Amino acid sequence: MVNLAAMVWRRLLRKRWVLALVFGLSLVYFLSSTFKQEERAVRDRNLLQVQDHDQPIPWKVQFNLGNSSRLSNQCRNSIQGKHLITDELGYVCERKDLLTNGCCDVSVPSTKQYCCDGCLASGCCGAYEHCVSCCLQPSKQLLLERFLNRAAVAFQNLFMAVEDHFELCLAKCRTSSQVGS
Repeated sequence: MVNLAAMVWRRLLRKRWVLALVFGLSLVYFLSSTFKQEERAVRDRNLLQVQDHDQPIPWKVQFNLGNSSRLSNQCRNSIQGKHLITDELGYVCERKDLLTNGCCDVSVPSTKQYCCDGCLASGCCGAYEHCVSCCLQPSKQLLLERFLNRAAVAFQNLFMAVEDHFELCLAKCRTSSQVGS
């Protein structure tokens, strides 16, 4: 039975119309895949384009202290650190010293505010959490405004989506370890 099926299959594949059918279906599949991929590339390019390059970027960021939407007893934090966490008040603490409300425990001696440990004179930081904390310093406002005005076109949509100083520092430190640029 197996030999009969194999023999029929070989004879069927020798027919020109079967080979033409297989070739035609392969060609249709290739062309549809290529066009779908091109559509995705065009859509991605359009997302990164800003309508008018001459107008300044309409940043939503306000550099006022207390400019967050948090409840007074709750903190957002950098979440991702394995050992360190930065809260939106600029404190860096060990993960074990994070309170249930999301804020760092300021009574722990190792908790530091606006910590630039591991950041070089050039402004580059070795740890993401230190970058965020250092970025949150009120004295960094002018540097951040300059950075926002110089942001690469590819990052404009990312930085336009931030709503406050903390979100700006999270996004900036994800894209660059340099606080002082």
